[in-house]
Amino acid sequence: MEPSVFTKRGKLSVVATPIGNLEDITLRALRTLKECDVIYAEDTRVISKVLARYDIKKPLQRLDAATELKKADEVIARLEAGEHVALVSDAGTPGISDPGARLVAQVRLILPGAIIEAIPGPSALTAALSIAGMDASGFTFLGFLPHKKGRQTALKKIAESDIPVVLYESPHRILKLLKELETINASRVTIARELTKMHEEIVSGSVTEVQVHFAAHPVAVRGEFVVIVEP
Repeated sequence: MEPSVFTKRGKLSVVATPIGNLEDITLRALRTLKECDVIYAEDTRVISKVLARYDIKKPLQRLDAATELKKADEVIARLEAGEHVALVSDAGTPGISDPGARLVAQVRLILPGAIIEAIPGPSALTAALSIAGMDASGFTFLGFLPHKKGRQTALKKIAESDIPVVLYESPHRILKLLKELETINASRVTIARELTKMHEEIVSGSVTEVQVHFAAHPVAVRGEFVVIVEP
């Protein structure tokens, strides 16, 4: 698409939503979700729980990683018409290891006059760092490591880092990641699991100590993980 000139300014609000506890949503986020014309969500079923909790009724459209670029034209058309579009992910801040970045890039390219605003709020990244008890004045965030191609390069980068490295990991790969961290001689790790939820857990220690913990508590190998590797 060619850049467009329009007179009625649409607005795209990138809204952070709870990562678990539904009370973790800002007043501004609630107001934005009530005022917008439509909500584009990574999974409409997930955001529906938040909307139901706060009695918000808005049209919902799906926009996940697979459909992000396909839906960009649709969102741009709405913005050209002067609509207020809200974008949410399943949890936390869109664009941070979640869909959103490519949509925002397309809107900036095609509709440079559109308003794009951040409605900040929950993020598993900052939540984990805030309770890890380490100097986080500088850190590297790698999100989810590649499953195959590029994984060894990423692990080498972790091994060579002189500042903390923060990763996201799924329950299916957390034990594999710990074994890999052991092979690169990582010293100390902090793992935050199920942040803000009922079974929130923080485990900190050497890689071996954390492996022993999960071996003794296999039920804990569930949920979403934030892994912080100390230099």
